[in-house]
Amino acid sequence: MALTYPLDILAGFPGWSTEFDLLYRQEYSRTAGGTTIAKDMGTPLWKASFQSVILQPNELDIWRARLKAVDGSLQQFSGRPMSRCFPIAYPNGTGIGDVSTASIEGIGADNKSIALQGMPVWFSITIGDYVQIGTKLYQVLESAVANASGKTTHFELRPHLAPGTAVGNVVTLIKPSVPMIILPGSLTTSAELSTGRGTISFQAVEAR
Repeated sequence: MALTYPLDILAGFPGWSTEFDLLYRQEYSRTAGGTTIAKDMGTPLWKASFQSVILQPNELDIWRARLKAVDGSLQQFSGRPMSRCFPIAYPNGTGIGDVSTASIEGIGADNKSIALQGMPVWFSITIGDYVQIGTKLYQVLESAVANASGKTTHFELRPHLAPGTAVGNVVTLIKPSVPMIILPGSLTTSAELSTGRGTISFQAVEAR
């Protein structure tokens, strides 16, 4: 069966995302009076670090092979914070209900807040949750609760919404992800000489 991209190499990954945060593309300067001025040079990108537990030799070889499927840094994979496969209020998906019909009900004039529709009644959005809209990933900065009609109030996200985001766009709440590539030179798969056991670690950045 042919592989499809972005590849879900994190499915079953025996480890954790030790870092998952925004990489701000900013420059700064100082005025003669000492005031520091920052300027955005582009939309922030998601960056991540992934680390496995100690693997037995056979497991290590399996994961070495699986990671070769992204051809170094040429192919994309679905990157996500492994702590947030489900919203915070629903550990391991317990009680989450059907969120497959979630979509954008409204967009704030500031282009950094949304309201949702098609949610289970009284569904809780929590600060720290992640949502996926199209191929973009956002983190929730304000909590919100769906009303009896399955609609939430507006809540802020970061980064700001991507151009083209519109009312009616589907919103993914389970395993939200973003296309990423492995940073060149960051993948390590070293094994112990005495046992053959080892770990896998790599860094990644959002693909654009």
